[in-house]
Amino acid sequence: MRLELRFAEYINRPGSWRFEVNGAAIKLFFSAAAIGLFCSNLVAAQTSPYTPKEILPPAKKPARVHITLGPELESAKSNWAIIRWTSNNPGGSDEHFGVVTYGTDPGDLKETAKSHIRLNRGHPCTIFRVRLDGLKPGTTYYYRVDSMEASGTSDGVKSPVKHFTTP
Repeated sequence: MRLELRFAEYINRPGSWRFEVNGAAIKLFFSAAAIGLFCSNLVAAQTSPYTPKEILPPAKKPARVHITLGPELESAKSNWAIIRWTSNNPGGSDEHFGVVTYGTDPGDLKETAKSHIRLNRGHPCTIFRVRLDGLKPGTTYYYRVDSMEASGTSDGVKSPVKHFTTP
């Protein structure tokens, strides 16, 4: 059974429309109050009652930011890979980036991949994950990780150069 619903016309009466279902006319009438309620709810759904009470200043930076786990290859396919590492919470601005510089020559890491992260001030450590795209299958890549604030200021956590080979 095929059901066909078609808008036929707006009837010259507020809140009235005529539809056809399988060729049979159906008239729908809505009161102005119902339409007003529907429209006001649409507007209300688009605005948020939440407004932050205050904008926090940057978090205090630790004396030294250091990698506590990794970096390591989390996952890889023939044309992409994900590098993961954990550091103590770097502090500073909440907006941060994990940064991986990489290439096929360990002495020339000229490619860069970044991944945005928002720091959680309540956590003592931060897990960074960065996806490297556009890789070649069966190729060994060398990489180094770092993290930085949204301003571009490095957290100074550069790792030693590591490597992986794409499948």
